[in-house]
Amino acid sequence: MTAPADPLAPVQPFLDHLQFERRASAHTLDAYRRDLTALCTWAAGQDTGVESLDGAAIRGFIAAEHRRGLSPASLQRRLSACRGWFRWLLRNGRIGTDPTAGIRAPKASRKLPQVLDPDEAKALVEVPTDVPLGLRDRAMLELLYSSGLRVSELCQLCWRDLQLDDGLVTVLGKGNRQRSVPVGSHARRALEEWRGESGGGRDSPVFPGRGGGFISPRTVQARMRVLAQRQGLFKRVHPHLLRHSFASHVLESSGDLRGVQELLGHADIATTQIYTHLDFGHLARVYDAAHPRARRKPEK
Repeated sequence: MTAPADPLAPVQPFLDHLQFERRASAHTLDAYRRDLTALCTWAAGQDTGVESLDGAAIRGFIAAEHRRGLSPASLQRRLSACRGWFRWLLRNGRIGTDPTAGIRAPKASRKLPQVLDPDEAKALVEVPTDVPLGLRDRAMLELLYSSGLRVSELCQLCWRDLQLDDGLVTVLGKGNRQRSVPVGSHARRALEEWRGESGGGRDSPVFPGRGGGFISPRTVQARMRVLAQRQGLFKRVHPHLLRHSFASHVLESSGDLRGVQELLGHADIATTQIYTHLDFGHLARVYDAAHPRARRKPEK
């Protein structure tokens, strides 16, 4: 009896390209694998070779996924993965035209990220340090809020990545893009105290997990939920909430969208622009105060 063919076989070289040449993260690889598995499975059901799909077939695939109940955001991600694969096939001479060209998924409504106000952020990061793991937790929260790091960037830090005398941390972000971000005075102090207790060497993880390796993002997420409740914040608190809060607070104070883009490590400024919507009230006050045709006449 012949073993069934691997439905992912046609896309495996592309996944290998992402993993070994583009050095995509495990999270990115998993997302591409799920989306392209869905495409291959659908094509097999149509009794069609996945590399021979045309534009009409791709529209049929997106429509079928829509009927299955996928959200517009998920459909956009599905189409993005398909587009990446077909463009790779085109560059490598495997196909003559890109069947995803000109195809758009339904538009997803853009949700504004939740943020903490400055008082809530202060209450969260100022956890007690005279309890077990208190110094570590304080350093971890202060650094997330001070520098707007992604949780994956925080978890992969070694002490050599921190230049505390200069107030800088160097991280490797998405797409293997390296950036240096300022570290505020409160975070520097917390990190120095934590290093004094942990005794970490230059090549040691800043926040070690079990067995001395890097702490996992899930551990940080779970710990933050506990700490938020202890600090009296009964809302959904997670590492990215501090990143959102960092971006919103810096933008409100500076008005420098390009600077915030650099600090966050966004490749596209359109990703950063969502924070301008969060701060509309502040911008409206600036406009009212500054524009000669916006000022109200003083009451007599």
